[in-house]
Amino acid sequence: MYRNIAFDLGGVVVDFAPHDFLLENFCSAPIEQKVYDITFGSKEWQQLDAGLITRAQGDAIMLEKGRQQGCAFEVQAVLDSWMRSLRPRHRTLDLIRRLKKMGYHVYFLSNIPEDALDFLRHKEFWTLFEGGIASCDVKINKPDSRIYQALLTDYHLKPSETIFIDDHTENVQAAYNLGITAIHYKGAGRLYKSLNTCGIPIRERLLW
Repeated sequence: MYRNIAFDLGGVVVDFAPHDFLLENFCSAPIEQKVYDITFGSKEWQQLDAGLITRAQGDAIMLEKGRQQGCAFEVQAVLDSWMRSLRPRHRTLDLIRRLKKMGYHVYFLSNIPEDALDFLRHKEFWTLFEGGIASCDVKINKPDSRIYQALLTDYHLKPSETIFIDDHTENVQAAYNLGITAIHYKGAGRLYKSLNTCGIPIRERLLW
């Protein structure tokens, strides 16, 4: 019997689609790819997720790379505005509310920089979570098995009683390797169907 459901944040609970965000802002695939490699796809971004460098340090390095590659303006624009793209996914939040009413314990498990975590903690939906693990707090990024173990240990969860939902295959596989039932998120409709397959009777027809 499942008792606990853990959600990734970006791409599941809130919007986070870096390539789409960049294309919307620059309308140029070459510029989008260059800026992505400097920002979201960079080693510095992974270090921000893991809480190994500060936002000021990360931004300074990324801006310098932008200057060297002739796109400092675009990099600065991304760093100034990217968090505004973290819009709540209301269909996922509706699902979480319904799961809680059914008696399930809900947690988050996310790779996320400290400033973005603080940003989301001020959102109304944050109280839906009973707790969770952020990479910036434990200094470990998914898919490292230790971050999943931190969730299990800190909240006394049994892998066999826990479902984890994430939009990245490698993160889903890492959870599965620890005995956690893992669902690859591909949209709210499929998620409802996957939960029903897991024996959680929640009706898809109530979706928006």
